[in-house]
Amino acid sequence: MNGRAIVLTLLSMIGAAGVLTARADPPPSLPPLVTPETQDAIDLGLEYLARMQSRDGAWRHSGSWGGRYPTAMTALSGLTMLANGNTATQGKYAQNVSRAANFLLASAQPSGLIAREEESSSSMHGHGFAMLFLGQLCGMEEDNEKQERIAAVLRRAVELTARSQSRRGGWIYRPDSSDDEGSVTVTQLQGLRASRNVGITVPKQVIDQAMKYLDMSTLPDGGISYRADRQGGSRPPITAAAVACWYNAGLYDYPSAVKALDYCKQRVGNGEARTASFSGHYYYAHLYMAQIMWLSSKENWEWYFPTMRDWLIAQQAPDGSWEGDGVGKVYGTAVATFILQIPYGYLPILQR
Repeated sequence: MNGRAIVLTLLSMIGAAGVLTARADPPPSLPPLVTPETQDAIDLGLEYLARMQSRDGAWRHSGSWGGRYPTAMTALSGLTMLANGNTATQGKYAQNVSRAANFLLASAQPSGLIAREEESSSSMHGHGFAMLFLGQLCGMEEDNEKQERIAAVLRRAVELTARSQSRRGGWIYRPDSSDDEGSVTVTQLQGLRASRNVGITVPKQVIDQAMKYLDMSTLPDGGISYRADRQGGSRPPITAAAVACWYNAGLYDYPSAVKALDYCKQRVGNGEARTASFSGHYYYAHLYMAQIMWLSSKENWEWYFPTMRDWLIAQQAPDGSWEGDGVGKVYGTAVATFILQIPYGYLPILQR
């Protein structure tokens, strides 16, 4: 892609957002920096995920955190298959995408929450990831009836997120809590953005308050704290996620975003060395770091991707999986393959 296309905004930008669609046909050649070894790793990873999908369409992984959170695991696994150019009707993994969508749609509760009963203690992460996946998929759906079903679930999901926002503008693990923290807040923002991009109404004041929450969480070093009370210092993974949210709103030159990007380049890095201060959330950090490097500039991407690419390829197990932050192989594989496929640029959320 030449130049930087303006990323579709949430509601902080005025104007109607068009519905972006993804191609299902593979490109004639590999994108820049995607080597044959990279493509082999992607193929093995997606084959692993396809094998791990349950009959009901969900992804679970027993003996890990991922086994307790099928909504988040399913949304992330479905998202990386969309990043491969698949839709619910086209592509090698079309059936996997369709089954994932059906599972998430069936998981939607009358309240609007997209979650299973077993996830009640921490349902909002999965809710946000589900909105992100379904929002990306909705614009690709060719069946009008299925598209409207997805849109109806997204409308209720957006309403649930709006009702669950704290007074400070953030969100926390459960929708019935008045508290907030950064990692859940960023999932809601990206989910709202994805929903807005396919024509779902998102209250402007919800976005405005959430953006203020990110500002309240910003520390002098450019990093973002875990909560808006700024206690505990800057958190590199949450900082990368916050930058992604600013970029999703088109705020590339926003002062806090500029400073936070510099912080991320220093503290998250490009995979050359694992930073001890957040080694427990390494894959999570790079899920967002990869997005902001891709969206910020060609120079940043060329600095970031080759090293991260090679590190990920070296970490892949013979069965095609990656271990991911102790959460489980499904999570690690979904995140790793998502990062490796960013240069294809299929997803609306990755449009520069």
